[in-house]
Amino acid sequence: MFRSLGGVNYRIWFAGALVSNIGTWMQRTAQDWIVLTELTDHNATAVGIVMALQFGPQLLLMPWSGLIADRFNRRRLLILTQTLMAILALGLGIITVTGVVELWHVYLFALALGVVAAIDAPARQTFVSELVADDNLSNAVALNSASFNGARLIGPAAAGILTVAVGAGWVFLINAATFAVTVLAMLLLRREKLRAQPKASRERGQLVAGFRYVWRRPDIVVVLITVFLVGTFGFNFAIFTATMATVEFGMGAGEFGLLSSIMAIGSVAGALLSAHRSRPRLRLVVVGAATFGIACGVAALMPTYAAFAIALALVGFSAITLMTTANAYVQTTTTPAMRGRVMALYMAIFAGGTPLGAPLVGWVTDQYGPRWGLGVAALSGILAAAAVLFWMIKYRRLRVRFRPRGTPRLLVRHDGSGRDRETATREIAIVEATTPR
Repeated sequence: MFRSLGGVNYRIWFAGALVSNIGTWMQRTAQDWIVLTELTDHNATAVGIVMALQFGPQLLLMPWSGLIADRFNRRRLLILTQTLMAILALGLGIITVTGVVELWHVYLFALALGVVAAIDAPARQTFVSELVADDNLSNAVALNSASFNGARLIGPAAAGILTVAVGAGWVFLINAATFAVTVLAMLLLRREKLRAQPKASRERGQLVAGFRYVWRRPDIVVVLITVFLVGTFGFNFAIFTATMATVEFGMGAGEFGLLSSIMAIGSVAGALLSAHRSRPRLRLVVVGAATFGIACGVAALMPTYAAFAIALALVGFSAITLMTTANAYVQTTTTPAMRGRVMALYMAIFAGGTPLGAPLVGWVTDQYGPRWGLGVAALSGILAAAAVLFWMIKYRRLRVRFRPRGTPRLLVRHDGSGRDRETATREIAIVEATTPR
């Protein structure tokens, strides 16, 4: 499960990323809190706009950010982006601590952070391939997700406590300091142990080449459709948890932060389970999407804060199972020289859909209540699972057969295209119901 940590470079990277991820979750929680309770009167649409500004640049800059990741030294690029993020967090912290922060300031800093993150994301995602061997790449991707969501256990809860105790401004300043840890980790990496990856050609047409590559991979296209639906309309957790905590249950900053931490318990469990698997499979994309939709629907119906918090653990588990599997599948089946551009497209679709989904979900939440906002998320998961199943039925001749003899199994067979590892097996089991003989 932890085999990637056997490499010294990955251990250094993992430690630095964990500290930085904690700071990132602290800032996200404090930022959403001051927008919702201090700079507006519980306006969920404003929180959605902040999310849109922060993630929108990934959609607009995607063609260039992916090519940058494929063409330039990723280690140096990450040192630059992490330093710029530290400066932005420091600036937001200073104006918040001094009491001059206004809503448009938060909008501006969110946009600037989004621009830097658009360059950072594909480089950070694909840099993992320089730290571990190819057969450990899927495991490393899953452990990265465990790190990110493990930080969610600590970050939001710490942010809730610190926001009440000393104010949101100091949370932003702490986040600025955590970026320094990541930069230090990048400097400590043993460069002679980094695995050199093929670089993108400097010939003209390399931007279009990335799109052409994805278009010729229908298995990746259907995964991206799934990521778009769930990422755009389902992964608006800041809106869901903030409004359910404050509007529906009348809780404060501490309880709001605790919800994110509880959801992270399920996320970490899902990430670690993904790390245990030898390779990512498309069947888990279907199961993860469907389970996410069901979990969000259950959470929307919970009558109390405690019951809602428990349901969020299942939401986190299913969400991270889906996204870790999708991420690892795309990375491990993509040609190394194209990986940056493909992952930039992946991140753009995942995070770039937020400018469309977050304001819409925020508006639904304002107009009809937080439970209906969660209903939109539930629908996105069900539609995503249906999209993958439709593609497999129509283009892979999906057929179901129940084998009653021996150990009962529900088998799903389809005609593979030969392009990806999943279809080479020609047989996947979506559900395995084991009973004693």
